[in-house]
Order: sequence, then structure tokens, then C-alpha cells
Amino acid sequence: MPVFAYKGRTVNGQVEAGTLEVPTRDDAVRELRRRRLIATNLKEQRGAVKLRVPGLGAGRIRVRDLVIFTRQFATMVNAGLPLVQCLDILSKQSESAAFGKLVAEVQHEVEAGSTLSEALAKHPRAFDTLFVNMVDAGEAGGILDDILIRLATYLEKAEGLKRKVKSAMTYPAVVLTVAGGATVFMLLVIIPTFAKVFAQFGGELPLPTRVVMGMSDFLRGYWWAMAGGIVAMVVAIKRYYRTPAGNLKIDGILLRVPVLGSIVRRSAIARFTRTLGTMMTSGVPILTALDITARTAGNKVIENAILAVKESIGEGETIAAPLRQAKVFPAMVVQMISVGEETGALDKMLEKIAIFYDEEVDTAVDTLTSVIEPIMIVLMGGIVGGMVVAMYMPMFKLIQVVGGGK
Repeated sequence: MPVFAYKGRTVNGQVEAGTLEVPTRDDAVRELRRRRLIATNLKEQRGAVKLRVPGLGAGRIRVRDLVIFTRQFATMVNAGLPLVQCLDILSKQSESAAFGKLVAEVQHEVEAGSTLSEALAKHPRAFDTLFVNMVDAGEAGGILDDILIRLATYLEKAEGLKRKVKSAMTYPAVVLTVAGGATVFMLLVIIPTFAKVFAQFGGELPLPTRVVMGMSDFLRGYWWAMAGGIVAMVVAIKRYYRTPAGNLKIDGILLRVPVLGSIVRRSAIARFTRTLGTMMTSGVPILTALDITARTAGNKVIENAILAVKESIGEGETIAAPLRQAKVFPAMVVQMISVGEETGALDKMLEKIAIFYDEEVDTAVDTLTSVIEPIMIVLMGGIVGGMVVAMYMPMFKLIQVVGGGK
């Protein structure tokens, strides 16, 4: 994620400088405004080292630590304990020393006069925009404990959805890697041994044998060029994906891939409906909720559709109309959202859609596994078996010649 260096002035005229790790420059501007800072200088640090939370190694927060923290925090707030005391207890009893240190920093900032949401916002590696805005809504509405419970539930379900999608991607990737490794091993080690034997036979080898031996010779002679080509292709695709046009194009292709596209689409819909429903239930303004939901969609096509919804609502229109025009969301989803708007129960309707699509993702993952498994078996068998047959064809021919001579 890009890192932006900023300098700005607070409402009191004090100069403040630092860095932000956010997806775009617009996100950086919004974050500075939320912190009540007037930016005097803002620029992206090219090749900069990513922000790291002190003591957290790679700077990543385990979802499990965040969920435990959120649930325990909710219990303490509900029991009437002051925020500072809650944070002090949570920082000392955290299973992760690094996360405990981070909570202690939040505690000191609250003691210094910051609101809880302002203190959390200073640690974006641990508490994202969604988390901060929901806490802000909870503080404003006096329902912080309820909001924290919803946050914990949301985090657990979002992480579960992410694991399902990862499992769907992992299986074919592993099988293809094994198939590729077996093929390369045979071409580099097994085939050359057969080639030496065939060289002693003389005569013309069968076409399949010549093709396999040619592939082996090419790989042994130009492996460095092939490896470089693969690396260059991967780097080129990644760079293209980082551009707005490339991001939109590749994400659109992913949605159209058979079976896999269904998983991507359903998981994006589940994430969209759950995130928006949770934030609306928590009292986050609809435009803010849509803006945050768009940035957490995970797919540029879905993100653009959500941003179109935001513009539509800003002009006084409904949510369902731009979703229908985008032709990304299934008709059932659009219809249910339309009914939710008409009945004034949109948040509940969104939650029902999220639950339904969670189950749909499970079904799609099972379908992918059942479809991919036989395809991969046939693919591996065809590659390895084809090379084995090609290598034994000259021997069969030799046996026939020897048998005919007798």
C-alpha cells in the first residue's frame, strides 16, 4: 500500500508531520481532514518502507487478537468501567506483547484528551477506517459497547469468508505447482538419460519422442531465459494491475472466469452487504459507510458500482437503481435491497443477504473443488503419462525390429 508523507497544522496552529499508509491520495486527504489537520504538504514516498507498528515485526495484527480485544473491551464498557481503565487492563492482559504495547499507546492518547476514535485512528495498521468510524459512531450515540460487539462479530465473519476464498484458490495452485515441478524434473533429469540411450540406437525416432527431447534440450539450454520471462511477466502483470485501467480490467476478467469468478463475485457481495449493513446498524452516516464499503470491496468493478450508489444517494436517489444499472449484482440482491429501502429495514435485509451469500460461497468452494480435482488429475496424468509413453515408443519399436529379425 502507498505511503504518504504529510505536514500540516492543527486547529490550534501547531505543526504536525508524519506518514500515512492508505490506498490513494484522496484517502490520505480524507484521513487528515478527519484528524482536523490542514495539510500544507502531502506527497507519496516512492519506494518507501511500509509503516510498521512498533514491536510488531512485519506490522501485522492478528485478527484473533483484535477480536479478543474488541469483545473484552465491550464487556468492560458495558460494566461501566472508564475507558482509560479498560485500556489499561487490556494492554496488560493481551496475549501478544506487541499488541498490548499498541493498546497502551492508545490509552496514553486517550488520557491526553483524545477521543477513543481519534486515538485508534493513529494506528491504521491495527484499526482500519471501518473500525474507527464505527467506534466514532458508538461514542457519539452512547452505544460503544453494542458497537464493539458488532465489530467483533463482523471481524470474525469477514475473516471466515477470507479463509474460504483462500482455500478455494490454494488447492488448484498447489496441484498446478506439483504438476509443473514434476514436468520440469522429468525434462531436466529423466529425459536426458533416455536421450543418451536412444543416441546409441541410430535411426529416426518417433515424432512424440523427438518433441519431448526437443523440449528437454530447450529447457536445459535456455532455462534462464524462461525463468526470466516468467518473472518479467509476473512483474508486468502486477504493475499493470496497479494502474486504474489494469485494476479494472483484471478484476472484470476475474468475475467472468468460470466457477472461480462465481466465488469472487459471491464473496464480494457478502463482504459489501455485511460491511454496509453493520455500519448502518451502528449509526455511521450512509455516505461515509458507502465510501468505506467501496474501499473494502476487494474488486474494482464492485467498488465502482458502490461509488455509483454513493453518488446516486448524494443526488437524492435510491441505492437499488445504480446497482441495477451496474449489472454486477444479481437481480435477487438488487430486489431485496429495493424492498429493504421501501420498508425501512435495509440494514436487516443486508444482513440476510450476507448470510445467504456466505452459504453460497461455501457451495461455490465445494463446487470448485469437485470440478478442479478430476481436471487436475487428468492434466497431471496427461502430461506425465504422455512423456513416459513418448520415451518408451522407441523401445517398443526396437523390440518389434528385434522380434521381426528373429
